[in-house]
Amino acid sequence: MSRYRGLRVLVAGAGVSGRSAAEALLAAGAEVAVTDGSADRLAALASLESQGAQLVPGLSTPPEGTDLVVTSPGWRPDAPLPAAAAAGGIEVIGEVELAWWLDQERPEGPATWLAVTGTNGKTTTVSMLESILRAAGADVVACGNVGLPVVDAVRAGHRVLAVELSSFQLHWQRALRPKAGAVLNLADDHLDWHGSLESYGEAKAKVFAGNDVAVFNADDEWSTRLVEAAGGRRASFTLGVPQDGQLGVDEDRLVDRAFGEGVELALLSEVRPAGPHNVANALAAAALARAHGVDPAAVAEGLRGFEPGAHRSVLIAEADGVSYVDDSKATNPHAADAALRAHDSVVWIAGGLLKGADVDELVRANAGRLATAVLIGRDRGEFSAALGRHAPDVPVHEVASGDDAGMLEAVRLAHGSARPGSVVLLAPAAASMDMFTDYAHRGRAFADAVRDVLSETPATTRGG
Repeated sequence: MSRYRGLRVLVAGAGVSGRSAAEALLAAGAEVAVTDGSADRLAALASLESQGAQLVPGLSTPPEGTDLVVTSPGWRPDAPLPAAAAAGGIEVIGEVELAWWLDQERPEGPATWLAVTGTNGKTTTVSMLESILRAAGADVVACGNVGLPVVDAVRAGHRVLAVELSSFQLHWQRALRPKAGAVLNLADDHLDWHGSLESYGEAKAKVFAGNDVAVFNADDEWSTRLVEAAGGRRASFTLGVPQDGQLGVDEDRLVDRAFGEGVELALLSEVRPAGPHNVANALAAAALARAHGVDPAAVAEGLRGFEPGAHRSVLIAEADGVSYVDDSKATNPHAADAALRAHDSVVWIAGGLLKGADVDELVRANAGRLATAVLIGRDRGEFSAALGRHAPDVPVHEVASGDDAGMLEAVRLAHGSARPGSVVLLAPAAASMDMFTDYAHRGRAFADAVRDVLSETPATTRGG
């Protein structure tokens, strides 16, 4: 009999993961209520009422008799509802924890979990990992923060899960024990949610709990620090020549000296998109795959077959010697730094919600490659001040308007400043919700604006 039969569960949040959690719990025989502050999101779950779910708007305390709260990752632990549940002795978990519990009960046995976290590169790494594992013939799916809820991946019966985990998701974990876990890097991000970089790191370190193999970035101070608490075997990756126990780069090859004696995994040229950060992502994916026993040939085949995701260093167009690149996924300074370092002369479109992050080091490190800066979003003043301190000779334009019209104005200004050989780069270093629905909306607005602006002026070469 299911452990959930008759259990009274409140699902906090009616988004994608909340729907999946509610559906899974109803199927397991639980009594389910769902709450959310948005009436529209709750209304989208109306079909669950016929299955017995109660839809209750705006709860700040659990209903009397609640046995368990399953919260969406965006709810802070000090929000009224989870705080009230904890104060009342009610267990609060996330959708990923629920997925782990459900997976342990599968009659055919649980899946193998290979988990990835970090400030940047998570989605690219789990997508590369998925491609490698498919090349090896595994029944695998990428899930978690990449888009597909882990509960859905478990219920679909996949035998290997390449799981992207955000710090929000990891905060709510208790029992999760991936076979192998990786922390790619750590930099200032979500400090408004976690309160400090140390607390943010503590959440990330949960990916190392109970691993057979803990994978860390030997080139990243925080990743190296967090792995110290991990038990079991450790393997690291580096952009340098690998030592024993490492995967790394030797001339033009990705080489494994952690799971093999200098085994060649792939050619450097087979890593796409190009750039040091994506080489690091490929090495992390290869390490997790090798921890699962994948042979080197499948690593090479999987990397060759990998298709990069949207809004990550995507070339939108080329015109009159100027490239227009969408890296809207660069939602924090660490990610923007990687995007900027891939180019020599940049007309930089930046700005948005900094979420407590500092951009001084980002600007200082990249001042020499900035031709012009076009600033958008609520925290554009902080970017402007940093540019004044560390790149005083770089022309700065600020755009006060929001949404798609603001992006169109920003692209017009960037286009007017660009010279042959330069790149107009959207790498905001900040979140998007002050102007856009999400980073994908921001990236689409940029691409649309580029096409509109280029259609207004003759160009010798265009692409996309």
